Amino acid sequence: MKHHAPTLIPPGLTRFGAALLTWAALSTANAQAPAAPGAPVQAQQFTLANGMSLIVKPDRRAPTAVHMLWLRAGSMDEVDGSSGVAHVLEHMLFKGTPRVPVGEFSRRVAALGGRDNAFTSLDYTGYYQQIPAARLADVMQLEADRFANNQWPDEEFKKELEVVKEERRMRTEDDPQALMNEALHAAVFVASPYRRPIVGWMSDLDALTPDDARAFYQRWYVPANAAVVVAGDVDVAEVRRLAEKYYGQIPGRAVPARKPRVEPAQTGLKRIAFKAPAEQAMVTLAYKVPTFQSFAGGQEEGDALALTVLAAVLDGYSGARLARALTQGPDRLADSAGAYNGLWGRGPQLFMLSGVPAQGKTAEQVEAALRAQVARIAAEGVSEAELARVKTQWVASAVYKLDSVFNQARELGTSWVQGQPLDAHERLIERLRAVSADQVKAVAARYFGDDQLTVAQLLPQALKKAGKPRTAAAGSRH
Repeated sequence: MKHHAPTLIPPGLTRFGAALLTWAALSTANAQAPAAPGAPVQAQQFTLANGMSLIVKPDRRAPTAVHMLWLRAGSMDEVDGSSGVAHVLEHMLFKGTPRVPVGEFSRRVAALGGRDNAFTSLDYTGYYQQIPAARLADVMQLEADRFANNQWPDEEFKKELEVVKEERRMRTEDDPQALMNEALHAAVFVASPYRRPIVGWMSDLDALTPDDARAFYQRWYVPANAAVVVAGDVDVAEVRRLAEKYYGQIPGRAVPARKPRVEPAQTGLKRIAFKAPAEQAMVTLAYKVPTFQSFAGGQEEGDALALTVLAAVLDGYSGARLARALTQGPDRLADSAGAYNGLWGRGPQLFMLSGVPAQGKTAEQVEAALRAQVARIAAEGVSEAELARVKTQWVASAVYKLDSVFNQARELGTSWVQGQPLDAHERLIERLRAVSADQVKAVAARYFGDDQLTVAQLLPQALKKAGKPRTAAAGSRH
């Protein structure tokens, strides 16, 4: 059986393009406003009687549709000792209901001419089907059933848990950079649940029980904590009717209160020397930075956008500053170098710089060069040509991304998770275009002190001898 890889990315969005393209397919007008002749049809949002959100975005270019169910529940909603349970539960949603036996969900979607999968992140869990538009009612019925009636025997949980453990071994424990990234986030964050890996610590997975997953399901899989997003060749009124029929009958209940877990201010530089079998060293610098919360205005909002533009100037296009300064020429310092800013999320965000030293160079040299590039911008600023390039590139990419109905649905879902409005895309473009060279220079000077910094250095150890190749555990959906 197929399945996804857990979304093992930092809590923010990677690179300038990815960070901003998270917004790229959002619809841009009031839900009540009629579309002008020739204008794109706007998304509309509704709330069902049980509190569930419904977002519909018609796109008539092909007779297909994407149906997604989003939960504002990810690994950040776990508690210590049960890390990984959100992701394990996502696997278990494919394991049946009283009406749909184990393994039958995906087979039925395939029989409709569609495909399905799911994903888990720090902030959310999502499930989707891509199907012919005429079969939308069938997948809505299937998804509503498993959202409300998911159940499975303990033995099925134990088998799937082994699949998840194997995922951790293959995607984290066999990857030294992934292991270092995991250790870095555990060191950066003290109170924030972002310090735990999405896939979970192996000791927690070893101790996880079927009732742990059932408790997470009962707590967070609540209509008022969920949104259905439908995009494609659909009629808004008909989708709303179907949503009322299949999702609207699910009993509503209150979303549990979330306790604040405020990250305390960092008061000094942190360093990690991480040893792992590897061929090359690596260094990553993680700075705590503001999160884009809303369009209310204020310095932190402006700084979050300016930091995103700074990441683009450093590493947002082929031949950007880090590539030119660190990876080119006969005396190059690094085989690769990168920058990204976590623009938004339900928890605190990071601006990260990273590099892999070239042969004969050291991680210390790469770290100094990365710092020097930010310091240069803090002292000299950036050119208007650089700003124009990154802004034009992003706007063009945002337009191209609208070609994908799947991406339109996904971006509407991530917007809902963050509590952003349907016109966020249009507003963000306006704010992005207004970011000035002075703002970029100011944030380069403001947020890159040692008191906000954690540095992780990968120290390569001798590689292990190759053993018998590992195979995926039975029942894997990958």
